[in-house]
Amino acid sequence: MYLKHLTLSNFKNYPEADLELSPKINCFVGDNGVGKTNLLDAMYYLSFCKSCFNPQDMQNIRDEEEYFAIHGYYRKNGDQEDVVSCIQKRGLRKQFRLNRKDYDRLADHIGLFPLVMVSPGDTDLIGSGSEERRKYLDGVISQFDRVYLDNLLVYNRVLQQRNSLLKQAEDSAMAATALEAWDLQLVDPAHLIHRKRDEFLREFIPIFQTFFNIISGGRETVGIAYESQLHTAGLAALLKESLRRDLLLRFTTTGIHKDELSFTIRGLPVRKFGSQGQQKSFLVALRLAQFEYTRRLKGFKPLLLFDDIFDKLDEKRVSQIIRLVGEDNFGQVMITDTHPERIKQIFREIQLDHKIFHITASNTISCL
Repeated sequence: MYLKHLTLSNFKNYPEADLELSPKINCFVGDNGVGKTNLLDAMYYLSFCKSCFNPQDMQNIRDEEEYFAIHGYYRKNGDQEDVVSCIQKRGLRKQFRLNRKDYDRLADHIGLFPLVMVSPGDTDLIGSGSEERRKYLDGVISQFDRVYLDNLLVYNRVLQQRNSLLKQAEDSAMAATALEAWDLQLVDPAHLIHRKRDEFLREFIPIFQTFFNIISGGRETVGIAYESQLHTAGLAALLKESLRRDLLLRFTTTGIHKDELSFTIRGLPVRKFGSQGQQKSFLVALRLAQFEYTRRLKGFKPLLLFDDIFDKLDEKRVSQIIRLVGEDNFGQVMITDTHPERIKQIFREIQLDHKIFHITASNTISCL
């Protein structure tokens, strides 16, 4: 699968854009702030029905315009061509279409055009709290498992209702009785989510470690550990045990929404003991493993997007990554960079099918 053609209207800083893309590697070069990342975000929209960076759809409409439109023309399975469209008008519901047919639920689109994006914001996976790592885990699994996504939506909806009841509770005895109904609705989706997370990570972690070894030259050992309260007990028992604490604190203190991923290098937390280069290598390996896992399950290659790949990586590691994604196991790749000559030099040394697009401050795009 690859994105053959991309058109934009009034999306972020672009009044119009029209790109014919290489099925292999596409590089977008230009100064900071000219909109290179916005092109990748448009592609992200077409896979996930939302922006990677700004969840407020209206704010992605170009200043003083009434709408934005993104259209992507994909080539799948040889000659099959699909058209994916996202249209947002001010004050109206977002329209999302596949081959000019609107979706009843946006969730039905997730996973049809899989995409993996490496961006500077990935540092939050290491530096921020456990919620970011759970969001990452949920996002990966949801791309290929609709049952998981549906159960996650149910769990989060019921959890919100349970927390709302806890915040409003004035009589502990009455609240405890009312909470039982919500507890029953949490148990089944929680156990399914826990099981699928555990199964996924058992397969995913060895793939991740392999990619990190390739990028780092085998100089460091890394690990991911899945931590969950459900490893030791069922949710029904955990909720009963934590009832008094929940009533006191007025929120649900136990469940799969407390799961955590522990990232380590040489057996130590990568957040504290990994250098900037090691942390960046860790994150790139994480995304490449996500790509490979998705490719195996889907039977075709997702899009792979690298935003600012050169930041905090030495030239040796960058060249290794470019060589790696140029192999047959990888499909279409998008790369942004601020230095056109650096990109040109890489492709003088590594002979791969590619296109280089130069973007200026006036939003013009030319092919170098």
